[in-house]
Amino acid sequence: MKITLNGQIQNIENKTTLLELLNSLNQATTGVAVAINAEVIPKSQWNKLELSENDKLEVLSIAQGG
Repeated sequence: MKITLNGQIQNIENKTTLLELLNSLNQATTGVAVAINAEVIPKSQWNKLELSENDKLEVLSIAQGG
């Protein structure tokens, strides 16, 4: 199925959870916020939430500046 991740179309397997997707991308899970269809998803839901066709995900990493 197709999703959009940070503006890029990605093909993923059906029933992929958010956490599985992040792990498959070698994305760190600390200091990260994820929004799906403009709704921030609590980290406690990442391993339960199955992605759906045409979901739009934004993965944001927290950066320190000086």
